Amino acid sequence: MKHYEVEILDAKTREKLCFLDKVEPHATIAEIKNLFTKSHPQWYPARQSLRLDPKGKSLKDEDVLQKLPVGTTATLYFRDLGAQISWVTVFLTEYTGPLFIYLLFYFRVPFIYGHKYDFTSSRHTVVHLACICHSFHYVKRLLETLFVHRFSHGTMPLRNIFKNCTYYWGFAAWMAYYINHPLYTPPTYGAQQVKLALAIFVICQLGNFSIHMALRDLRPAGEWLLWAGAGGLGRGSHSPFPSCRQDPRPGRSRTPPRTPSRGSSCWCPVPTTPMRWGPGSALPS
Repeated sequence: MKHYEVEILDAKTREKLCFLDKVEPHATIAEIKNLFTKSHPQWYPARQSLRLDPKGKSLKDEDVLQKLPVGTTATLYFRDLGAQISWVTVFLTEYTGPLFIYLLFYFRVPFIYGHKYDFTSSRHTVVHLACICHSFHYVKRLLETLFVHRFSHGTMPLRNIFKNCTYYWGFAAWMAYYINHPLYTPPTYGAQQVKLALAIFVICQLGNFSIHMALRDLRPAGEWLLWAGAGGLGRGSHSPFPSCRQDPRPGRSRTPPRTPSRGSSCWCPVPTTPMRWGPGSALPS
């Protein structure tokens, strides 16, 4: 069996970073990344992008060396993707923040509404109901991250988590400030409006959960899901719309309904609270 020699160069400077001798022809890019990490521990596999051309596309981890358009001496170009963070950690961070930020306003901790309102409680039932709904939504999201979501990619750039958290944490603070404000007034149409909004919230939560379960079933553990570009909504290069999961049996594939991966949700049953479609998912997550 012939073996390959793999030369890894820096994509920007063309400096030789690593030379791998006697690489098995059936070795995958993931295995080559692991070998590269042994000589350069600071670049762990998730941080590496290997490509055949300095300006070309990154090779997939599952690509096999002998199936690439290279000779027995292969030249790969390396780019550093920067520090990475797991999608599970991303989702847990995004969802834990709003859960606790909302409670800060609900309990009216000092320096938010003024000294005379410190740790006071609203006299409106709908405010307490809103807190229950908001907390339920994010506890549900946390549990889904741990036990339901399956992610097409393991990591994302660490720098993106600040942008993601700004959206979730900032919107939660903005919403909680007004709902829990001492001057908050209940809905114009009273209990009927609250009950209608609560019913919509429950329906949206059930729909959201059913979508997450459906998408989970489309991606069995250890199997990759192909994504169709939808542009503008995904995190990084990922789209929120699943396209087609390839069946390993020839001539068979499965096309799921075009449903957003993170579903719809109504945050709490008060008229000042918007319904929204969340940005696309890894996640998981």
